[in-house]
Amino acid sequence: MVILRSKDIRKLTEKEFSGKMVEIRKELLKLSAQKSVGSVPENPGRIRALKRIVARMLTIKKQGGNTKKQ
Repeated sequence: MVILRSKDIRKLTEKEFSGKMVEIRKELLKLSAQKSVGSVPENPGRIRALKRIVARMLTIKKQGGNTKKQ
């Protein structure tokens, strides 16, 4: 998964936005579970990046009207 920038998030439709959010949160959950068990994730910096993407997406959603409706 690539890092989503603000302009890319704003281009998403509502369905795509919801799908990406679910996908990112699943990946974050998986990596967080690996960390809590004690095993080292393949890319530990990915956890921080995913958290930032989720925060960015929620911020854009809260601003309202920035995603395309279809």
